[in-house]
Amino acid sequence: MNINRRLLCGAAFALSALATTPAFAQVELQWWHAMTGANNDVIVRLAEEFNQSQKEFKVVPTYKGSYPDTLNAGIAAFRAGNAPHILQVFEVGTATMMGAKGAIKPVQDLMKEAGETFDPKSYLPAITGYYSTVKGEMLSFPFNSSSAVMWINKDQFRKAGLDPDKPPKTWPEVFEAAKKLKTVSPTCGFSSAWITWLNIEQLGAWHNTPIGSKANGMDGFDTTFQINQPLFVRHLQNLMDLQKDKTFDYSGRTNTGEGRFTSGECPLFLTSSAFFGNVKANAKFEWTNAVMPYYPDVAGAPQNSIIGGASLWVMGGKKADEYKGVAKFFTFLSNVDRQVKLHTESGYLPITKAAYEKVKASGFYQQNPHLETPLIQLNNKEPTENSRGLRFGGLVQIRDMWAEEYEAALTGKKTAKEAMDAAVSRGNEVLRQFERTVSR
Repeated sequence: MNINRRLLCGAAFALSALATTPAFAQVELQWWHAMTGANNDVIVRLAEEFNQSQKEFKVVPTYKGSYPDTLNAGIAAFRAGNAPHILQVFEVGTATMMGAKGAIKPVQDLMKEAGETFDPKSYLPAITGYYSTVKGEMLSFPFNSSSAVMWINKDQFRKAGLDPDKPPKTWPEVFEAAKKLKTVSPTCGFSSAWITWLNIEQLGAWHNTPIGSKANGMDGFDTTFQINQPLFVRHLQNLMDLQKDKTFDYSGRTNTGEGRFTSGECPLFLTSSAFFGNVKANAKFEWTNAVMPYYPDVAGAPQNSIIGGASLWVMGGKKADEYKGVAKFFTFLSNVDRQVKLHTESGYLPITKAAYEKVKASGFYQQNPHLETPLIQLNNKEPTENSRGLRFGGLVQIRDMWAEEYEAALTGKKTAKEAMDAAVSRGNEVLRQFERTVSR
């Protein structure tokens, strides 16, 4: 073969190789999350749908453990220079993310710079307010929002002589119902997951009672706790009294005890509305949910609940084309029909007003009232400075301290007042440490 023929063959081979090579490489977007079970399936499906909807970007979801584990992994990865593009952080990690200077890119800036249509007012204010500055600037993208509700085993209610279509509305009614339920469920009349979220954070908001100064920390990190007030002490004392004979039975600090409801052991269970997917998949009995109970002698109660769940934070230090992809993904997630589907199938709240209105207009809630329960609670009354949300630095760590004090009281090692006083003093130490860190 002469040199000219060799050159021609080489050129032909090069052209052939180019023809089979993509014109551009997809930009990968790493999404770290904390979802398991049915909720993990939702994450995977959303990523696949986005990836199939266009060719430029590829979202890669990765499970990183529990909510605290995922938060810690994200911060450690940022410090090491290999943070994901999107980090799912539960609501109590908001102050921690805000205090991590340079670690985040505010979602409002992201969307504007990427040229994506974005109006913060199109999202439900009860949700976006939690993730915004006092000026209304959205810091993170609301994703799997939920609130606390009371789950009811209708079969067990009937066996105990209770009407499941008229669930208890007040805490005294819950206590009386639980005593009757214990006759058909000896190991657990009622219980709760997320012990401090339900019995301190949500309790305070639902009763328009502050758990901390400075609008529960929303107006500044120089806040102090106030959870040794009579409402919180009385509630803990009630649980302590009922724990003695298992009318109330403690189920742990997180949601690991939720299976006690789906198994039928605990016929009345307070936890997140996001429990819907697991209840639907695993409960072998007729079930429903209802709004949280309240103490009728507390003026103004019930007020409004606050959200749980998590939002998506965009990590700092990424390339412009990567941020463009993240912004497009958030626009994809905000689509009204997609939000409707996500809400009706997963039980998470619709994040936009348009999606909520569309579901309501369709008559869906008439057949599925349990999915509107958390929305009714969130919109029960106009939020006050005691019920807008929480923003305490180090709240992940503080929740564990509060849970330790709750456990000490429930096992008879401390009085209710001693436990709540200790919860305040220990929590305030962490707040001051966090305040010093962010003010450097």
